[in-house]
Amino acid sequence: MNSEHIVKPSESLKNVRYEIRGRLARRAHELERLGYEIISLNIGNPRLFGFRTPETMRLAMIENLSESEGYCHQKGIFPAREAVVMQQQARGVTGVSAEEVFIGSGVSELIDLVLRALLNEGDEVLVPSPDYPLWTAAVNLNGGRTVHYPCRPENGFVPDPGEIESLVSRNTRAIVVINPNNPTGATYPRAVLEAIARLAERHKLVVFSDEIYDQMVYDGAESIPMATLVHDTLCATLSGLSKIYRACGYRVGWAVFSGRLRGAADYLSALELLSSLRLCSNVPAQWAVQTALGGYQSVRELVSPGGRLYESRRAMLEMVAQSRYLRLAPPSGAMYGFVGADTAMLPEFDDQQFALDLLEQKHVLVAPGVSFNVPYRNHFRVTTLPDAATLRAVFGRMEELLSSYATRAIDGVRESTRNTIAIAHARIK
Repeated sequence: MNSEHIVKPSESLKNVRYEIRGRLARRAHELERLGYEIISLNIGNPRLFGFRTPETMRLAMIENLSESEGYCHQKGIFPAREAVVMQQQARGVTGVSAEEVFIGSGVSELIDLVLRALLNEGDEVLVPSPDYPLWTAAVNLNGGRTVHYPCRPENGFVPDPGEIESLVSRNTRAIVVINPNNPTGATYPRAVLEAIARLAERHKLVVFSDEIYDQMVYDGAESIPMATLVHDTLCATLSGLSKIYRACGYRVGWAVFSGRLRGAADYLSALELLSSLRLCSNVPAQWAVQTALGGYQSVRELVSPGGRLYESRRAMLEMVAQSRYLRLAPPSGAMYGFVGADTAMLPEFDDQQFALDLLEQKHVLVAPGVSFNVPYRNHFRVTTLPDAATLRAVFGRMEELLSSYATRAIDGVRESTRNTIAIAHARIK
């Protein structure tokens, strides 16, 4: 009798997780198939909440379909790469040509490629905590070791450059900066970014600057391109069409290299080799890049007072301010809130249990904080893509659930007190 053959997954996946689309998301799909309406706040997917890609971008794709039927250059079509160069130059980045631009199938693919081309077994990469979890996963998948530098809630999720530098070792190869940040919405002050640039230069670290939310800022906050500050080491700026241009499904991102390019020729050749192995990224959507970057920037209306994203963010801030149990460092960028529960009020709060209870009882899906590689268990991420009325309703449901937690906690204390008194009386007798 033959025993059943078990197909085991790769050991390289042991420390890889992506809970944003994990167990909770699968349960949400099950509930939807049962007929429940689920408000999904776990993923920043603009189309899900009625946002549309600018019409001019769709027209640019349609008009160039006849040019999109074959493979293009492994780095991407020239008009798209040149548009990225022009954007970088307009932002004050110098010394960049189309040769230093790589177009990928979204920033997600490029995160994997830029790390794969760099890392050897055991190399370390400094990654923020909380982070967008693909960065941590991609470091691990490519044989590296992630060293998380803390972005603490009490500091508005802004990192301390001195603390970062204390984590640098002889094995450190690179540092990741996510600004504006996902999941916290923090935008980093110029002084902090300059300090990070200088420490990267001192230690010859490659800087990977994830700026996918670069124009999504609020109330006068500034999104400062890291490439304008990094000069004496290699800097890679990663961005794309997904968020600012509400085109997640197009799967178009770019990595543009600047700073000290001398000495990086072999690395860039290795990156081109990897790009060649996957032939090229999605060609039709690349034709939208030039139109997107050179056209009217409609995102500015969305993030200004009266705009959809601005008003949704305002609703979240107002509802958290009214809550007995929730706290929030106001996000100045991106389209998320990394909300914390007050552990003085809810000492037993657990982010994963809360997310499951919220889904099962209130039909709202959020991403628990541990999904973003933090050591604490009292935060969760919501996206501000729904309209303001929907977000107010969602936070109302959260307050109901948290109130039930608090009531159970009080009842538990009372029961414990009664038991203690009863035991004391029994001993006296």
